[in-house]
Amino acid sequence: MLTRVFLSTNVKLLFSVLNHRHFFTTRFNMNMERCVVRCVPCESKLTISFNLYGSNKEMLREQTEPLGKVLSRIANSIIKAQNKGKKSKANKEKSETPDKPEISLCVNETRVPEETVNADAWQDGAVLRVGDFKYKVELNPPTFTLCELPSSLMAGFPVCPKLEMEFGDLKESKFRWFKEISPQSGDQDSWKEVGEERVFTPSNLDIGLKVMLKCTPGNGSRFGETKELLSSGVVEAGPGACTFDTRHMFTQKLTDESSLRVVSYNILADIYAQTDLSKTVLYPYCAPYALEMDYRQNLIKKELTGYNADIVCLQEVDKAVFVDSLCPALDAFGLDGVFRIKERQHEGLATYFRRSKLKLLEQYDVMLSEALTTDPVHRELLEKVSTSANLKEKIENRSTMLQVTILQSLCDPSRILCVGNTHLYWHPKGGNVRLVQTAVALKHMKQVVTEKHPGAGLIFSGDFNSMPSSGVFQLVCEGSVAEDHEDWASNGPEEQIQVGLMNPFQLASACGVPAYTNYVGGFQGCLDYIFVEPHVLQVEQVIPLPSLQEITTCVALPSVSHPSDHIALVCDLKWK
Repeated sequence: MLTRVFLSTNVKLLFSVLNHRHFFTTRFNMNMERCVVRCVPCESKLTISFNLYGSNKEMLREQTEPLGKVLSRIANSIIKAQNKGKKSKANKEKSETPDKPEISLCVNETRVPEETVNADAWQDGAVLRVGDFKYKVELNPPTFTLCELPSSLMAGFPVCPKLEMEFGDLKESKFRWFKEISPQSGDQDSWKEVGEERVFTPSNLDIGLKVMLKCTPGNGSRFGETKELLSSGVVEAGPGACTFDTRHMFTQKLTDESSLRVVSYNILADIYAQTDLSKTVLYPYCAPYALEMDYRQNLIKKELTGYNADIVCLQEVDKAVFVDSLCPALDAFGLDGVFRIKERQHEGLATYFRRSKLKLLEQYDVMLSEALTTDPVHRELLEKVSTSANLKEKIENRSTMLQVTILQSLCDPSRILCVGNTHLYWHPKGGNVRLVQTAVALKHMKQVVTEKHPGAGLIFSGDFNSMPSSGVFQLVCEGSVAEDHEDWASNGPEEQIQVGLMNPFQLASACGVPAYTNYVGGFQGCLDYIFVEPHVLQVEQVIPLPSLQEITTCVALPSVSHPSDHIALVCDLKWK
């Protein structure tokens, strides 16, 4: 099926160009313009794009179609436009009818036969001639398929464009940042170049000004069409000192090959931050603008990139935030990520890893309730849970996920890690549910490291919603929980079961037991942990948490200087 060729409706411009052929012939012979052809073998059609008479032409054609049909289509379109121009001048002075232009495609100055199919005809470096116009064919040049700047820009916070490309490499692309010239400066130029990196951090001097990015996709010595992005708004003032600024002093450098820096952080999903309950009951002390996603994402991106981590486990990650905000930012700082959304939810878990040090081998994510009821390895526990219909129903209705990511060290392939990331049931009376969830998670990961990746070490991190006095913490760090532990009766006798649990791993809390990892108006306590196997990874450094004074400057968390109600855990681990 033939596609419509879009022609310029500016007939006056068309005839003006035709009457000045000599000028354009000289120009195009000296410096041919581009004819971009996108032709991918697995697709049935190819795209041909070039500019003629000030109008961009984009043709979608079958790859198996003869070249002659495309050339005829171009010629007929030009004649059609010329005839339309003649009619519009019927009552004016009669003008000379332009000659039918010659249309050809040449490779090494040899004309390509018109019966040649498109897929073979449009070669890189070929020359398309349309009358006196000449175009150099670029076959599959590096191309940005998506270019966007974030909608919110703040002084002191990195601006990370969202970029997707084909036939190229972001590392070989070019970036030029510009800021608006203040009208008071008296400068004649409206833009001033301020950076050549992929990420730009505006300063306080840029407040009130717009930002522009010119990015050119690259692949070796080849470069594609430059895209120009203009910020939708101006740079706004930042919050000043943030709770993580002091912490970044401990993480200014990347770890060496013998160590890993690990972060675990519940970043507070936007779907929870924007509820009336959050604004009026949970966080009434927080300025409303500081709960907005755009504002908080600026803080989160700056905080995470400043840790220079090798592994980052995040909880409460909105899907849109993962795609549009976190991935572009963390990718620019050398991290790749995987995402697992909760069923029936709009948020989930994300695990990032430094691609210069670690390679993704496999993923073994699982919904804990589904694993309990379908995997035979949990049959004995399921029988115990089934003795309480209320508890069984409550567990089955939970969409709690366990994200399991297998990573391999690039410098020493024998070093393999099983990274577990989870966010357990939140209810204060849900200790019994969390015990079951933890038992299922531990056994699932033991199955992975035993059957799939023997010898892999374990990092188990996340928001466990469990205090250090809980049965969950006892099970993980002490190795077992008795059948009469008080958490089995956490929600009364109707949900109480009696079952002893064993931990198949020997684990320790890498960051110890902080006084708090969650600090809100009505609650302060330690709920988040990074559990490791001491015989595999030794704790080298624990990054100090913000001081109580920093946290309570604005009453509690979140605040204008801290984006979540949780605090990130950060530690350096050394391979043994």
